[in-house]
Formats: sequence, structure tokens, C-alpha cells
Amino acid sequence: MIARRDADQRLRKLRAELDRHNYRYYVLDDPEVTDSEYDRLMAELKALEAEYPELITADSPSQRVGGAPAAEFGEVRHSVPMLSLDNAFNDEDVRDFDRRAREKLEVEEIEYVAEPKLDGLAISLVYEKGVLRSGATRGDGITGEDVTANVRTVRAIPLKLMGEGWPSLLEVRGEVYMPKAGFEKLNRELAARGEKTYVNPRNTAAGSLRQLDPRLTAARPLEFYAYAWGEVRPDTLPKRHAEVLERFRGWGLRVSKEIKTVKGIEGCLKYYRAMGEKRDKLPYEIDGVVYKVNRLDYREELGFVARAPRWAVAHKFPAQEEMTVLKAVDFQVGRTGALTPTARLEPIFVGGVTVSNATLHNMDEIERKDIRVGDTVIVRRAGDVIPEVVGVVIARRPKNAKKVKLPATCPVCGSEVVRSEGEAVARCSGGLFCDAQRKELIRHFASRRAMDIEGLGDKLVEQLVDAKLVHTAADVYRLTAKHLAGLERMGEKSAQNLVEAIEASKHTTLARFVFALGVPDVGETTAADLAKHFRDLDPLMEAAQEYEKHRLKLATTPPKEAEKRLKEVALRQVEGIGPVVAEQIGAFFHQPGNLKVIRELRKAGVDWPAMPARPATGSQPFEGKIFVLTGALASMTRDAAKERIQVLGGKVAGSVSAKTHYVVVGSDPGSKLRDAERLGVPILDEDAFLRLVKS
Repeated sequence: MIARRDADQRLRKLRAELDRHNYRYYVLDDPEVTDSEYDRLMAELKALEAEYPELITADSPSQRVGGAPAAEFGEVRHSVPMLSLDNAFNDEDVRDFDRRAREKLEVEEIEYVAEPKLDGLAISLVYEKGVLRSGATRGDGITGEDVTANVRTVRAIPLKLMGEGWPSLLEVRGEVYMPKAGFEKLNRELAARGEKTYVNPRNTAAGSLRQLDPRLTAARPLEFYAYAWGEVRPDTLPKRHAEVLERFRGWGLRVSKEIKTVKGIEGCLKYYRAMGEKRDKLPYEIDGVVYKVNRLDYREELGFVARAPRWAVAHKFPAQEEMTVLKAVDFQVGRTGALTPTARLEPIFVGGVTVSNATLHNMDEIERKDIRVGDTVIVRRAGDVIPEVVGVVIARRPKNAKKVKLPATCPVCGSEVVRSEGEAVARCSGGLFCDAQRKELIRHFASRRAMDIEGLGDKLVEQLVDAKLVHTAADVYRLTAKHLAGLERMGEKSAQNLVEAIEASKHTTLARFVFALGVPDVGETTAADLAKHFRDLDPLMEAAQEYEKHRLKLATTPPKEAEKRLKEVALRQVEGIGPVVAEQIGAFFHQPGNLKVIRELRKAGVDWPAMPARPATGSQPFEGKIFVLTGALASMTRDAAKERIQVLGGKVAGSVSAKTHYVVVGSDPGSKLRDAERLGVPILDEDAFLRLVKS
């Protein structure tokens, strides 16, 4: 146990050190310790204070979070009113503001301080002898709410001012806000817990600071910027606004780096345009900029009108959020078959443009936000981001508002729409013939790991589809050199080479063909597992159709009972095939359009080597063996080697571990060879691997 005198000295040192770290992190944006080191210092402070509670001070960094929740907020009367600003909505409004000020002062040009108009909650902080005494909201400008316990939880607000020379009483004014990243993280966490999410950072910050329980406020990622002051005794502050803010920085108060001193009205408008361009890249929301006359003696001469100063104005950006009515919901089919709900809105001017459509993301979002046709909704548009519906004004919901329903069939091709339980995305199951998915499917079909059609790249696929030469994957095998020669950048020789590559691709493996079909959720590994299990395409399709038949039959059966019975169906006996993947496979091979394209592909000559009947478990030579491949093989591609291993019952892993049985090494091997040597895993060169395969 440390002596009381030593504890007192150590506590003073720890508090000063933690205050310095807070200053460097929040004010200078230049931390000098890691989060873990900061946490270690804080833990030491709390442990010492627990040992000597009589040494705890009100300004200790440990005292940010108070105890029991308050029953209600008390009232605070502002000794200097917290006035609102007049708004300017265009350049002409700003020019008029500047003209009136110059005429009143009888000067040619005025120096202004220009600053971002933070979209948060205005707050007043009173420091007595450098220690935070109270915090209050703006309220009506005359009377606010006492939120002292809550502002103490905001780490960007110092509990004790740094340096020296501060007045014995200093009222600092600024904005408490929630950064965009913190807001998005908070909403993700709430959504994951199935709780209601927030519409925008401003409302969230305001609500967080007005929690009766300060522990709830402490859990929110709130920050603070100082930009003004109220009562000061004695008034020893500099006589220019920019100099006062610089003094604030020295006292440990956080001031925006975006604040600038500008000359005249043209300087103001240049700043406005620059901040408009930066707006979407800033880590916090702003809804405009503010211009303030820099000289304080000019301010006294300009005075006030009604409840707003003549020496400042807020130049607003076009609103990024507005309310309008949701008229209908359409579903768009994307290139991968995903159905995206799109809101059809009463046209509304938001973010500088007229918006009549907005994204609703997916059915999970619609259900979580309880969005209905006929609702008054909040639409948000930020910069070039697609407008989105972020919330509903429940108080304005009409009695005839209708719930949004997912269509049972694809609006493009009429195939069944599949949305597995627990999945946010719904998909069209007509992948091989749905017009919306055509280009993406053919790109995938021709890719190196699928049918490996050399020369059939993205741009050529675009041309073939746009020229209506290819409608489905089967049409690829009907292309001739004559068809191709007329396309852009496709000469006679190139056309002939592509035709030969298409012909060569007909002879593939079952695993590659299954992967090439583009069944949702069926990647290379799953395709290989299906090929290994069923040995040919017909048994696979029969198993898929059987599963779909059982699934539809059990649609009204309780989920647990249905899942128990579906586990017994052949498709679910394949290693790694769970309910979500099985549903996608079943739906895909249930669609007549997909089956028609498969028949046409086989008729065009696409085939694969016959595989022997599936051996009993344990009878395959590589059953249970794990291989890792590294380096280039001379006699075959890595993909071909992988397929040989899988056909013989083995698995191919991407990294070496103690469970690896063999590492196959080609030329220029990577770090996997070193890992194998370190772990003592058997290493096979290419000749040894081929001998093992043949044996």
C-alpha cells in the first residue's frame, strides 16, 4: 500500500498527464500515446483514488461519469443570452449582410472569421478559476437545461483548463456533436440488437446529451468544438474573435481547424464554396458556414436586431434532409439478381436537386424502420450519394398506409424470388436467363476459374449483349468468326482466336461447370463439393429439385420441424451445404428457364469427364488429407492440380498449419514453403506430387 503523501503526489502527476493526453488527442489531434497506454494510466488513477477516496477532486479525469440518474433537468438562466443567427440562403443574401455592416461602420472592407456551422447541439460551459462548474443547453436562448453531469462525460470537454491567464469566470460556448463514423457505428450496433436506429447525427447528439442518466451519455461518441463565449470576469480576452479562439486552444479547448480569417465578402463566398466541396469528406455534419465580424469593437457598434446580432450571419447549404410522401415501392433487379426496393416519392428539393426516387436498401431495413406506402418519410441526400429514406414520421401516418411486401416473382423474368431466413437480400433465381443479370452472368461464366474462355473479357461481353448477339450463356457457343469480326477492336485473327477458345472451353470439369452456372452462394469450393458428392450433373439436379419440392411442401410447417425434415433430404447430405445454400440451389434448378439453358449448353457440346461412382467413405486415396499449393507447376495449372486433389477426396487449403498433410511446391514458392519447413510438414516437388496422384 502506497503512503498517503506519495499517493497524493502520484495522483497529481497522473491527472496532469491524462489531461495533457486529452489535450493532444482532442485539441491538437496529435496523440503521443496509444489507447492502451492511456487506459493503463486511467486504471492506475482510479485504483489510487479508490484507495484514498478523500483525495478525489472534482476535476479529476476519473470523475467524468456521475452516479444515479437525475429525476429531471434543472433550469439555467444565461447571464448573457445565447442568441440565434439570421440565415442567408444565397450569395445575394450574404452580400446584403456585408453591405449593411459596411454602411453602418462606414468602412470599405470588413475582416471576417469564417467557420463551419456544426450540426449539433449548442452548449454553454462555465469555468470558475479554470475548473468546469456547469454545462447548460441553449434552450430558448434565455433559459436552458442544466446538463452538467452529462457534459462532464464528453472527453473533448476539459474538466480543467490548461495553461494560465484565463479569467476567474469564463463562459465558453460551442457545439456538442456526434461524428459521422460514431453515428454509423452506433446505428450498426443498435440494428444488430434489433433496436430502433437514429435518423441523423444531430438528433442523436441532442438526445444523447439530454439523457437523465449520464452513464448513457458516456456511452455515446460525442465530441465538442468551442467557437464563442458569453460572460467573462474580468474581461481580459483579446479584441479580435480569431485571437480569442487561439487563446482557447492554448487553454485546452478544442477549436475547429477549418476556421479561417477572410477578407471581405469575396473571401466569405470563396470559403463557402470551398467548404461546400469539402462537406461530404468532413468527419462531422455541417449545414452551412458562419461569418462573424472579427473586430470586437466593430461588433459593439453594429449591435443587435431583435434576437440576432448584426455582426454575424449563417450561410446555409441546400438542405440535405427533407420530408415528403412515399407514393409507392418498386423493386429493381441488380446484375447479381439482388432485388433492391426503390421508393417513389412526391418530388422534393433536397441537397440541391429535385428528388423523386430514393433507395430503401433491402427488406430488413424496410421492416426495421416500419416504412409503409403513404407514410411521410425523411429523405436524405448528401453530395453525390444516392438519396435514401432514413426514417418515418409516425405522427403523420395515414390510416390507409400499406405495408411493403416483397414480390414473389422477379419483376424482370418472372422467376421465383428467394429470401432465405435471416438474410437481408432477396434474389431472383433465374440467373441463367434473367435479362437484368445477363452481362454479369456471362462475365462470370467466361471467367478463368469458370469456363476459362480466353479473350472473352468484360468489354467484349458488353458489346455482345448490347448487339443482341448473346442472350444466355448458351449463345456464346453459337458465335462465329463472322459474328465477332464486326465488333469494335475485333479483327479477323482475334475473332478466330476467340472462336477457338470458345470451342476449347467446351471440355471442362463438372466442378467448373457447376461454378460457371452462377448459382447464388455456390463458390468454387461448394461447386467442387457438389461434384465430388453427386459425380454428375443429373443426380445433382434431381437432388436439388427434390429439396425444393420438400421445402415448398413444408412451407407451413413450424420452422424447427421443417428444418429437421429437410436435413434428411439428399442435398443436405453434402458436406458444407446448410439451409441457406440448399435453398438457393433448389430454387435455381427448379426454374424451367435455367434448365432450358443448361440443356442448350449440353447440346452445344459442353461436357466433362465421367467420374466413377462415389466410393464409400474412407476408400478414396486422399480422403481426409489436406494439401497446400505454392509456386508455379510446369505440367499443369494450380487450378488443375487442385481439381485432381479434390477428385481423389482431398482438400486444398490456403495456408499451412499443423493439420496440413502435404505442401506441393512448384517454382518460385512463397512463404508457405518456409511455414512447412518450420512445422515439419511433408514437402512434395512436382514430380513427387504426380507420382502420388498416379499411385
